[in-house]
Amino acid sequence: METAKRFFSALISTLTLSVLTDQTAHAVSFVNNIVISSDQTDLSGEPDGLNGNRLAGIFSDLYYDRSNNVYYGLSDAGPGGGTVSFNTKVQKFTLDVNPNTGEISNFNLLDTILFTDNGQNLNGSDPSFLNGDSSVLGLSFDPEGFVVAPNGHFYVSDEYGPSVYEFLPDGSFLRALTTPDNLIPKNNTTPNYVDGRGTITTGRQDGRGFEGLAISPDGTQLFAMLQAPLVNEGNANDGRLSANLRIVEFDTTTGTSTAQYIYQLESLIDINNRIPGTSNDFPATSQGRNIGISAITAINEAEFLVIERDNRGFGVAAPTTTDIADNPVGTKRVYHIDITGATDVSGLSLAGTSTLPGGVIPVTKSLFLDLQSELETAGQLVTEKLEGLAIGPQLNDGSYALLVGTDNDFSATQDSNDVQFDVCTNALTTNPLAESQQVPINTPCPLDSQNNPMSLIPTYLYSFKADVPNFVPLQTVPEPSVILGIISLGLGGLLLKKTNT
Repeated sequence: METAKRFFSALISTLTLSVLTDQTAHAVSFVNNIVISSDQTDLSGEPDGLNGNRLAGIFSDLYYDRSNNVYYGLSDAGPGGGTVSFNTKVQKFTLDVNPNTGEISNFNLLDTILFTDNGQNLNGSDPSFLNGDSSVLGLSFDPEGFVVAPNGHFYVSDEYGPSVYEFLPDGSFLRALTTPDNLIPKNNTTPNYVDGRGTITTGRQDGRGFEGLAISPDGTQLFAMLQAPLVNEGNANDGRLSANLRIVEFDTTTGTSTAQYIYQLESLIDINNRIPGTSNDFPATSQGRNIGISAITAINEAEFLVIERDNRGFGVAAPTTTDIADNPVGTKRVYHIDITGATDVSGLSLAGTSTLPGGVIPVTKSLFLDLQSELETAGQLVTEKLEGLAIGPQLNDGSYALLVGTDNDFSATQDSNDVQFDVCTNALTTNPLAESQQVPINTPCPLDSQNNPMSLIPTYLYSFKADVPNFVPLQTVPEPSVILGIISLGLGGLLLKKTNT
């Protein structure tokens, strides 16, 4: 039934987009970027400063609501990595996109929406810090994936659970979808949402939960993607030698999981072969830990784009060109995947093996965009956390603006005692003489050794001009009152559309 449904959807989309058939498939090129300063503030009304209203860390995911021509940029657990209090939020904004070139400009923040449950803020602190109990999620929330449903509700995926939650458009909690038991991190049979290897024996790795979230064009299915393999899968080292991670399919009506599919990470050998020499190669245990996915977005019911990346590049851990040279980037890529024909592995454990059993078919996968190569060719810094991905507006020639956003970790880091520092740098280009400093949080950045101003690490939003064959937009259906408004007022009646609750 589902296979036939997906085939029919793909057939319809192919006919609808036949105008693109004379174009080169998957032609993608860099257009430009927007730099969003971390000195700006959001519209949350939270106290001034790093753990309050700093406009940073805003592209843990990126979503384009084409029916309203607005965008959403998601903040994750916050600048402390789960060790400090941070009220989680999503930023709503507009963006100008040149209909001919795909060039982006005029980032305009419209709203900052805080996530709440019964009037209480959901917080980025992990359960041990927030609740004093690693087995109780409570209000702990590390949002990493974001989509808008046809009725205007938000679905947000979380790393702690891993969980998928539904919210009203004002950010208030509505329900939690049911997480499959094999994904829940446990110490034997007891949930443990905080600790890592040596304590967790089954389920998702620590800090490697549902990193990406996509929604089918008809809104009936969600696809939540784990950042890395399960802790109990692979030959050894708690999943870190495995390349097999899971995509989990949910039914939005029932809130239950209907399938799990295997996505295979790129070979570590191939990644290391792109790094000059051998001294800076990734070790074997990086395969399922330091290399993973950070976003997924739907092309149609069966095809998706996925960001796969390593943990290297310009960021708080590598704020200068010299730092990046010491640990060169190995992979920042967007892959095209297709789940048609992939095996449902919901009832299959891969414990003790990094090789798929006979008859198990993973999702098909092909390179769509080499982000690292495109950015380097354009003279751009390659940032560590390319985490937001959205298929933006369609351009006049039938291609699309493909948008990729960075998570800059709020331009902050912390020491072993969880004392926070802001990271200041002058490395906004590939300047080999760039400098950086750590300063107390909310302290103005100093001058560098040449008396030039330093700044916090900004957030980047990149635009690429891309052919996306078979793309099917989210299907939103106006309410009856809206249809009547359209009939009576013409196209102006579109302005009457309201949100279902």
